[in-house]
Amino acid sequence: MPIIRIEMVEGRDTAQKRELAEVFTREMARICGCSESAIHIVFDDIKKQDWAIGGQLLHDKAQG
Repeated sequence: MPIIRIEMVEGRDTAQKRELAEVFTREMARICGCSESAIHIVFDDIKKQDWAIGGQLLHDKAQG
């Protein structure tokens, strides 16, 4: 049972996540030779104040 975990800054809508799920599932099954029904995908939406790059919160970068 392959599990794909996608972490990204929040803000993507359901349609975008649906498309990501379809594409990642299809390609993982193709590459790994497993059934699409065996693949699990977990989306982790991270708030900008909980993600930092280069020592600076994304929340602060957006404000600046």
